[in-house]
Amino acid sequence: MRHFTPKQLQEHLESAPAKPLLLDVREPWEYETCHIEGSVLIPMGNIPAELDNLDKSQEIVVICHHGIRSRQVCIYMAHYEFENVVNLDGGIEAWAQEVEPAMQRY
Repeated sequence: MRHFTPKQLQEHLESAPAKPLLLDVREPWEYETCHIEGSVLIPMGNIPAELDNLDKSQEIVVICHHGIRSRQVCIYMAHYEFENVVNLDGGIEAWAQEVEPAMQRY
């Protein structure tokens, strides 16, 4: 598992030839409050049922509120042989502070 800071993710999104899947594992109400544009919501509790629908070789950046749930999901996915999972350190809260200060926060 790798880690990105919000600034590293921003730079990666601007320069990567193949865009990663931005996998938001928060609850729907959290996602509705704020999310990174282009991210896909699969709440943490639904990840086991959705694993077969995800590409194990695709780069997947996992996002939550503060980076704790997403880290757990990254570990879980790596156990199931996902090759390229990345945790967003600090989560959407750090993203809002460092990259998108106008984003609504909770």
